[in-house]
Amino acid sequence: MADIEAILFDKDGTLFDFEATWGAWARALLIRLAEGDPPRTERLAEALGYDLTAGCFHRHSPVIAGTVSEVATLMLPHLPGRTAPDLVAELEAAALEAPQVPAVDLPRCLGDLCTSGLRLGVATNDSEASARLQLQREGVETLFDFIAGYDSGHGAKPEPGPLLAFAAAVGVAPERVAMVGDSLHDLAAARAAGMTAVAVLTGPATREVLSPAADVVLETIDGLAEWLALAPARG
Repeated sequence: MADIEAILFDKDGTLFDFEATWGAWARALLIRLAEGDPPRTERLAEALGYDLTAGCFHRHSPVIAGTVSEVATLMLPHLPGRTAPDLVAELEAAALEAPQVPAVDLPRCLGDLCTSGLRLGVATNDSEASARLQLQREGVETLFDFIAGYDSGHGAKPEPGPLLAFAAAVGVAPERVAMVGDSLHDLAAARAAGMTAVAVLTGPATREVLSPAADVVLETIDGLAEWLALAPARG
């Protein structure tokens, strides 16, 4: 697509396969937070929309697009004696230990996009520190001109703040930016910011769920290069 000059990516479910990364990790975390108490573990799982038996999040789980603070708020009623700041800190520390599973070969895919002259960024509802560490582990942090989390001062998706901050940071008009994500939150943020909404299927949401809200739905971010080359420019 000739008029796209920059691409902003969601992180989990877009750059990284959501279930492969967070599924088993979440089960161990919930058991630990519940101190091995099965009924409490089940209540935590229910609050987060997590299937303990299958080891995966339900399609409409609030965790998929929520911030760490929002997740902590859902968990607090089932963790007496805990405070929100304490729980947020523990969740963020635990996220740093999660074994990230890239959705594609990130150095190759992102490197090719950079080589083509596109400016790249990440806007996640995870913390900025966690995002930077995870991207650094994959050897791709330096490929991004902009990395923002929910705590970076731009707000959180589905609000357009992080998206507009990216456009301003790279000097590209919002209408020439593609926002790529795996959730309706990502696509709603794209619409609110006046950007092209690109959905990928490496998160829990299905094509049927994402299609009505997206300009295009791709299997993975590997499809971006072909889409950019073949899709007609908008007038």
